[in-house]
Amino acid sequence: MITHTVLISFTDTADALEAKSRLEALTPQIDELRSLAVGLDVLRTESSYDLALVTTHDDVAGLLAYQAHPVHQEFLAWLKPRLAARAVVDAES
Repeated sequence: MITHTVLISFTDTADALEAKSRLEALTPQIDELRSLAVGLDVLRTESSYDLALVTTHDDVAGLLAYQAHPVHQEFLAWLKPRLAARAVVDAES
């Protein structure tokens, strides 16, 4: 099992809600997604990111297929011009 965790900061924090909606819409469209959870930051401290994404995949091949999927690529095209910072961890269990 691979757990893919992404923290995102937006140039405009108002984009976080739209990103959450767009990410949640991916689940039924991408078979390689075993689970997907999105949370929005509520404290807004100086060290906070705006959004946390956690997905799970059967294996590395599943994660790579998810990342290459056209629907995910479409989301990334929307995200990139709005992105201020991103941190990613891919952990195996």
